[in-house]
Parts: sequence; C-alpha cells; structure tokens
Amino acid sequence: MSTIGFGIDIGGSGIKGARVNLEDGEFIGERLKIKTPQPATPEAVAATAAEIVRLAEWEGPVGLTLPSVIKGQIARSAANIDPSWIGTDVHELFARHLGDREISVLNDADAAGIAEVAFGDPRAREGSALFLTFGTGIGSALLVNGQLFPNTELGHIIIDSVEAERRASSAAKDRDELSYKKWAKRVTTVLREYERLLNPGVFVVGGGISREHEKWVPRLEVEAPVIPARLRNRAGIVGAAMAVAAHVAP
Repeated sequence: MSTIGFGIDIGGSGIKGARVNLEDGEFIGERLKIKTPQPATPEAVAATAAEIVRLAEWEGPVGLTLPSVIKGQIARSAANIDPSWIGTDVHELFARHLGDREISVLNDADAAGIAEVAFGDPRAREGSALFLTFGTGIGSALLVNGQLFPNTELGHIIIDSVEAERRASSAAKDRDELSYKKWAKRVTTVLREYERLLNPGVFVVGGGISREHEKWVPRLEVEAPVIPARLRNRAGIVGAAMAVAAHVAP
C-alpha cells in the first residue's frame, strides 16, 4: 500500500490542499481550494487551512507552504500576504488551528523545488538547478545535486531599479497586458541576471503559467537550458506533504 501524505499550499489568491501519494507525487482524490481571505492575516489563513483539512476529512500529519522565509519556524517575510505574518511563530499558529498532529511549515518555492527534484525532470537533480515559480510573484529554490539551499528570495532582486517579480511575474504580465513575446523579453532580463550571479546548470520554471510553456519558454534567450516543471501547480502541495513525512522543520 502506498504512503499517503497531505499538503496545503498557501498563496496570495488561493489556499489549496490535497492528499498525495508519496511514491509517485500524484494527488489522491480531488484538490480542495478556498480563496485566500483578505486581509490574509495569520489567524484568518490558519482558519482557512483548518477548513480544508476538515473538508478533506484528514486526520494525519499536515505539511504547509507559505510565501515567506521560514527560519526556526518563524516567518521572516511576507510576500503577497498580510505584513502581520512577519515574526509569527508559524508552528504554534497552525498547531493551534489544526490540533494534535505533526506539522511542517516551509517556504512555498522551496516545497515546490523539493517536489520537482523527487518527481520531475532528472536534470533538476544534477549539479546546480534554479527552480522558479511565476505567479503573483517569482518564487525561487536553489538546488545543488538535489539538495536544497533554503529560503532564497531571488524574486526580490533589484534589476534596473525594479524588483524582478514586479517586472516579470505572471501577475506583471496580466497587469501590463503583455503578449507572451513581450513578457518573455522581461523574463529573459531576469534570468540573465540570475545567470550572472549564480550560473545555474538549468532553469526549471513552474507556476500556473508553465502550463503554456510552449508560448514563452522557447523565446527565452539565456545560456542554461530552461525546462518546464513537470508538476506544474501541484508542486507546492506535493512538496509540503513530502516535508512533513520527512519531519522537515526549517
């Protein structure tokens, strides 16, 4: 019988959860999604996560991702969620809402990167790989031979006086009503800066917009290969479930 976990991926627009087969990274049953409460305060978000667990009728351990740097189970930043997250003891918060069960909380892009290493393209496990999620912002996970260097926040690097994610997230594409061709030029500018600083062997690109990778990935002009994430938007949930199963506590 396969090992089953449960992950919750908390984003700026939606909170999603599902059972995960930890042997192949596939969902078991339907994915549940509830809109992120506004304002996205710690108490409101934790209550929504608890509602997803209740709707799923899940009694076991829960892994959760946040768009935040997590160090010592304290949120050190807050991207696209309420600033009141900064300084929050996330383990205490979710334990209070989810009850007596094991909990792991980690950065959302880190969780997605872990999942891609396990179940995605083999090139993500070899040498240096930079995993990027394009969504409300740009999340990043730096991987070396499959091992995670946690809590990189490369979406916030300043390029020509503008934050990378302000320039080239998929939200920026929508905000500025850009064609894929024009948006790909912005993404190229960002990836070239990442290459200049980190020289990754491969870029792995995820987020919802990676479903249409054929419209923009071939337009990117960088030295390293750029490959679409195989797990697409499942990666955060899968990585969260993997983290709690492995007893990860950043």
